[in-house]
Amino acid sequence: MSGDDAARAPGDGTGRPVGDGAGHRSGWGAGLAAALARVPAGEDLVATGADLQPATLLDAYGLGLFPMGLGGGGRRPLGWWSPDPRGVLPLDGLHVSRSLRRSRARLSVTVGTAFDEVVEGCADPSRSGRWITREVRGAYARLHALGHATSVEVRDDDGALVGGLYGVVLGGLFAGESMFSRRTDASKVAVAALVDLLRDDGADGRGRLLDVQWRTDHLGTLGVVEVPRGEYLERLADAVVLPPPPALAAPGRPPAHAPRTSPVG
Repeated sequence: MSGDDAARAPGDGTGRPVGDGAGHRSGWGAGLAAALARVPAGEDLVATGADLQPATLLDAYGLGLFPMGLGGGGRRPLGWWSPDPRGVLPLDGLHVSRSLRRSRARLSVTVGTAFDEVVEGCADPSRSGRWITREVRGAYARLHALGHATSVEVRDDDGALVGGLYGVVLGGLFAGESMFSRRTDASKVAVAALVDLLRDDGADGRGRLLDVQWRTDHLGTLGVVEVPRGEYLERLADAVVLPPPPALAAPGRPPAHAPRTSPVG
């Protein structure tokens, strides 16, 4: 979908996108779904345009998409991505090295107590490849306020924040967005804790999905693997209809009701 295609959406006569009556929360949902159905295998970028309102983001994650700006430092134009292959961490496949085991013993973990600070750490302008803009920070803060995004914080003996990660919670999906470390292995401690939280449901997390977008060498040391987009979308459809993990379920969070996706590409 081109930029012009993405800019057109159903409206109410005022130019505001509205829900389309087909299971999408926003007026952009149908266009994003159509773009995903057309994207060739192996192509990661699906569409450009749209906005970062909560309804748009929830539609996108339910379809297997996430936003990242195409401009310098993550600025607009806004791109919508569905990597093929996709990086996922099997909940029964976490690799815990001796170093990570020692770090887990020294550091403590909290959940959802410092979301803004974690996003700020991930957005540190001194980091290479940064893409988290002020607009992105505001968009995910709104999702957090609605109970659809949370953070895992890693703290030292004094309670200082030394690492963490944040992502989107949609039913049984946790879509990891970014992580950071100020102490050796701190981000890996956050990932390991997240795996434990996703498995804490009496069924070892069966059907839940931990999405990391792309596999990197760093994530590969934790057990992240690549799966074809079609397989990812099948697993996503099963995951989003599950209840969220108890520790990640914000009080009052509405059911996911995400549109089920059909395998593509």
